[in-house]
Amino acid sequence: MAGHGTTSPQAGNEDALPEGVAAGDCAASVGLGLDAKVLVLNKLYMAIRVIPARRAFSLLACDLAEVIHIDDGAYLTYDFDSWTEVSQAAAQHDREHHDWVRTVRYDIAVPRIIRLLGYDRLPAQCVKLNRRNLFARDRNHCQYCGSHFPTSELSIDHVIPKSQGGRDTWENLVCSCIRCNAKKGGRTPKQANMKLITMPKQPKRNPLISMRMGHDRYSSWKQFLDNAYWSVELR
Repeated sequence: MAGHGTTSPQAGNEDALPEGVAAGDCAASVGLGLDAKVLVLNKLYMAIRVIPARRAFSLLACDLAEVIHIDDGAYLTYDFDSWTEVSQAAAQHDREHHDWVRTVRYDIAVPRIIRLLGYDRLPAQCVKLNRRNLFARDRNHCQYCGSHFPTSELSIDHVIPKSQGGRDTWENLVCSCIRCNAKKGGRTPKQANMKLITMPKQPKRNPLISMRMGHDRYSSWKQFLDNAYWSVELR
């Protein structure tokens, strides 16, 4: 493991990897590898963003961050070298609970959480209004009939139509299936004798994070996000 803790990214390349970590050479049995998502905490243990494992390993290798691992309620911290040792033990007994990156000599578990050692700021408290976040907020359910649809079969509906002064806001935009959207037309739900299954509102945190937290592998994120009123920025 000598040298792994001091390897630095090349100037201008934030995603440079520690020596021996092969880009794209991930353990096929688990799958996500370098593209797996890692929650980043600031120095004060506040969630600030989600990044790919590739970037997380770069920060760890440069001694800019440490791994936060929760075991039976205890917070355990590891630098890059000690995390590789823990990973080698986990590779023998606990592979199914981790994503993996394969190096020349061993497999490294992707940490779920890292903490920046010298950063104590918070991100902007705003969730961007865009198609991806809107579909995530409504979980791909039509807000009129309640049915779940693939993204390709959903459209975005203005609750109060633009022709009646409706605006592009979280409170006035919902997911709608093609059939319900056609039925509603350029009318309000009341005018079309239709009801919304939930009242649209701006999410307090990025809705994509809530969807990811539904996976058991990301359950350790929950305690850092449950009481967060800021948004977690995806980078």
